[in-house]
Amino acid sequence: MENIGKAGTARDEKVVNCLYPKPDAIFRLICFPWAGGGSFYFAKWGEKMPDSVEVHSIRLAGRECRSEEPFATDMYQIVEETVCALLPIIQNKPFAFFGHSMGSYIAFMTAQHLKEKYKLEPMHLFVSSVNAPHAMLAHHQKGKAMSDEQLHSFLLRVGGTQMDVLNDKDFPEYYIHIMKADMHIITNYIFKAPSEPVLSCDLTCFLGTEDIVKDVKAWKDVTSGRLDTLMRPGNHFYIKEPANEAFVRNYITKCLELSMF
Repeated sequence: MENIGKAGTARDEKVVNCLYPKPDAIFRLICFPWAGGGSFYFAKWGEKMPDSVEVHSIRLAGRECRSEEPFATDMYQIVEETVCALLPIIQNKPFAFFGHSMGSYIAFMTAQHLKEKYKLEPMHLFVSSVNAPHAMLAHHQKGKAMSDEQLHSFLLRVGGTQMDVLNDKDFPEYYIHIMKADMHIITNYIFKAPSEPVLSCDLTCFLGTEDIVKDVKAWKDVTSGRLDTLMRPGNHFYIKEPANEAFVRNYITKCLELSMF
């Protein structure tokens, strides 16, 4: 039984990356990566957050220390795995979710699954650069696999620092594989407009002023809590600008701290 427990812990640590543990933290912030992203960008936030906030970042299969594992085939597989890894982390302290782009959908679906099955819900859901899941139906061709050319065109349209990589003649093949796997998840993810809210927590949506995402009002359909929308200068990857990143971190911290009063 002890070996089984150790194996489970090791597995959880592969899925959840916490670079800066804070045993005395009041809150836990769980971050979810964008398509093609890894865990380290958000895991590093732990160093910049106050001592009251411990940051955990989700690591998807097929990248970093999980590079030998096959990619997930659908959103539900990711959610099941994420929930199993998070349960030991979120049951004894208040927690919040933050996701950027595709990570917002994973965060939302994980929150919904936790509430339905375990009666657990984040105190706040922060999403970034993404339409509401049921509004996404009008923006993507479902079930259509992207060619390399279509993927290249999409990433150019999205913009951000990804362009630096795209313009490199040695654009790494492994990144293409990761992006295709993640785009398969997105284009096959279907969430129909709920007849009633599935969450009750407050929800904040961050958005770049030049983002390809424009309409985020439909996020109000998924929660009975308050919806706030905040604009920052930049494109889909506005969050990689240091001033914008600091703004988002500080806003999240403020929301968490105010929730205690």
